[in-house]
Amino acid sequence: MTYRYFPGCSLKSSGRAYEESLLAVFHAIGVPLQELDDWNCCGATSYMSVDEVEAFALAARNLALAEQAAPAEGGGTDVVAPCNACYLVLLKTQRYMAEHPDLAQKVRAGLQAVGLTYEGRTRVRHPLDVLVNDIGLDQIKKRVTQKLSGLKVACYYGCQIVRPFAAFDSAYNPTSMDRLVTALGATPVTWPLKTRCCGGTLTGTIPDAGLRLNRILLKEAKRRGADVMVTVCPLCQFNLECYQGEIRRQLHEDVRLPVMYLTQLVGQAFGLSDTELGLQRLFVPPARVPAAQEGGKAAHA
Repeated sequence: MTYRYFPGCSLKSSGRAYEESLLAVFHAIGVPLQELDDWNCCGATSYMSVDEVEAFALAARNLALAEQAAPAEGGGTDVVAPCNACYLVLLKTQRYMAEHPDLAQKVRAGLQAVGLTYEGRTRVRHPLDVLVNDIGLDQIKKRVTQKLSGLKVACYYGCQIVRPFAAFDSAYNPTSMDRLVTALGATPVTWPLKTRCCGGTLTGTIPDAGLRLNRILLKEAKRRGADVMVTVCPLCQFNLECYQGEIRRQLHEDVRLPVMYLTQLVGQAFGLSDTELGLQRLFVPPARVPAAQEGGKAAHA
């Protein structure tokens, strides 16, 4: 099966390491990701407050493009959205168009004006969902060449992939990432903040609040003995990694902790190189896997 890949804006810019590791991992597994042609920004979560109908239309255009790329006789098509915000916006658009006929009529009229139609054949998927529920943990285990034994991992889901739409995991206590980390040979730490918000854009709008929210997460992950935190959201990763120095300066607390994308951790267990996984882009160096290879040579410890 071919999945239509919707990168969104972040994975082409600040979240480039997420895209690199995502594509490398799916290629290693033998599952193709075909980038959606002519995709546009989903509008993120903030555009809903500007004009709700136009925001839905902006997101629905991507769903319509995915259907257009998949012949009707082939049934539905899956759109993989790695960014948590993109995933939420596309999923919300799909749900609202199915449940609110008046909204759907307005959005379809807008799509028709640019020569597109939307029939509802598209399924919005997150890579975590695909890895655990389509590819399966047994297949993941078979691909592991370097078990991450002894590595303690804080799995951070963020607040958008399971809320408000718990499409593939529990909204209150998600476990899919924990189970995947276990399949890699690592140990997920038990901590209660796995879905607590990192503050999102508050780091740029109300910095004091944003820094404190990030400090709470990092401090608790360290207190629980985590060697690394993994996430599946580019904004979460950015906040939790890039503001550690500011937290230390302003709040006088050392919260230094590697914050990686889940796909980077999976790639390490698969024995993929640092550059394939974009590890050189991280500001806080991650824990190294002894057997990982870099251009045919063992990666430095």
